[in-house]
Amino acid sequence: MTCTIRPVRETDAPYLAAIYAPYIDTPITFETTAPDAAEMCSRIRRVTATHPWLVCEKDGAVVGYAYAHKYRTRAAFDWTSELSVYMAQDERGRGLGRVLYGALLELLKRQGFTKAYGLVSTPNAPSERLHLSCGFKELYTLTNCGWKLGEWRNLTYFEYDIAPFVPNPPHPINYDQLEPDFIDKVCEDYSRKICEA
Repeated sequence: MTCTIRPVRETDAPYLAAIYAPYIDTPITFETTAPDAAEMCSRIRRVTATHPWLVCEKDGAVVGYAYAHKYRTRAAFDWTSELSVYMAQDERGRGLGRVLYGALLELLKRQGFTKAYGLVSTPNAPSERLHLSCGFKELYTLTNCGWKLGEWRNLTYFEYDIAPFVPNPPHPINYDQLEPDFIDKVCEDYSRKICEA
C-alpha cells in the first residue's frame, strides 16, 4: 500500500466534494447544502492563496483532506488560523486526521502563525478525541448556537499554540509564498507517518 500526503490540486475537487457530501446529513458540519465540484474548486483557490490545504492518498485514491483558513477577517486575527479535516467514511478512526493535522501545523508554524483553533459540533467524541490527541486544549462551548436536523447544536472551541507569543511579531506569509522544498519535506515526513497510523 502506498500512502501519501500532498498539497491539494484543483483537479481533486470532485473527490473532495464526494468525501464531504455525507457529512452534510450529520451535525458534524453546520453547512446544509453539499458543495459541488465547481464550488469545491473555488474554495481550493481561495484558501490556498493564504493557507495550506493537504490531501491524503492511499494507492492513488484521495481518502481525506485537511486545510487551514482564516479564523476571522479583522486584521488583529491575522496570526490565528482555523483547521478542518474530513475523511472518507471507511477511513475514519484510523489516525489519518491526526497526521494531516500535524502536517498542517508544521506548515502554519513556518508561515508565522501563532495559534490554531478547531471548532467542533458537540457532542462528537471522535473529533473531540482527534483535537485532544493533537495537543489542542478544550476552551469553551457555545450552547444551542446552531439548528440542524431538528435539534439545537453546540459548538466547542479547541485551541493550539503553534509558536511563542512575542512582541511585534512578523506578519505571517501567505501559503503561496512558502518554500516549495519545505512543503515537499513536510509532506514526505508525514507521508511516512501516515503509513504508521
